[in-house]
Amino acid sequence: MLAPDKLSPADAAVFESFVLPKYLSRFGGLALDMLVSGPAARVLHVGCRTGYPDLELYERIERVEILGVDSSPAALELARQKVAAAGEVAIEYRQADSLPGDLEPGIFTHAVCLHPLLPSSERPELWSALRWLLCAGGQALVALPLRGSFQEVLDLLREYALKYDEAEFARDLEERLAQCLSLETLSDEFEAAGFDDVDVEVRTFNLAFDSGRAFIEDPVSRLLILPELRGWLGVDDLARPLSYVRDAIDKYWSEGKLELTISVGCASARCP
Repeated sequence: MLAPDKLSPADAAVFESFVLPKYLSRFGGLALDMLVSGPAARVLHVGCRTGYPDLELYERIERVEILGVDSSPAALELARQKVAAAGEVAIEYRQADSLPGDLEPGIFTHAVCLHPLLPSSERPELWSALRWLLCAGGQALVALPLRGSFQEVLDLLREYALKYDEAEFARDLEERLAQCLSLETLSDEFEAAGFDDVDVEVRTFNLAFDSGRAFIEDPVSRLLILPELRGWLGVDDLARPLSYVRDAIDKYWSEGKLELTISVGCASARCP
């Protein structure tokens, strides 16, 4: 239920230095804008990676306790180092591969989750776990890419399938993309999990890449975008299609940069 990739120490450092400010901060910023809190809160940060935006949450709420859980020891260690440098703050980090684990029900006022790397079949289980862990009136905040994201790369994958007569790949691509989350279906999933007062906001931004190789090798692509696309398509081995994408980007954007579209959706949902 939590991201299975246990980042290496090097990848955790890259995640903090490059992925967070360039990409993940867009998801965290929207979630922070939708936060509703009184003077006190107990926050669960699911899939916390290196701990963003925990310090920002700590500054926004007068009295707050934050627990971050993640599957990656290296990411958690970096998160702990950041907290230690901030002084005495009530932020704790634990390693966990799934929820709810040993956590008690109904003890959190908020649950935050940014860009969970989950197959669609596992999302309802995560939403249900969040509901179980939240107190009555508690707020879940989940930000993730919605349908319409990565459209430029997806169009190149369609072109690849047409050029090389990959009919099965093309059919599977369209079927899987039709199942990707939209504003409406994200709201529907939270309501099906038993949440009330579900609100979804969407913001779109563009991410620039200088070349096809830059797109494939960029830490944002390697650690978040390409795993997300593999989950969307239900395919682990995209080596040949991505090789085509790399070369096509260099061909079509030879005079400029690829501006990759990202549609960020954030659901705010209340536990009844």
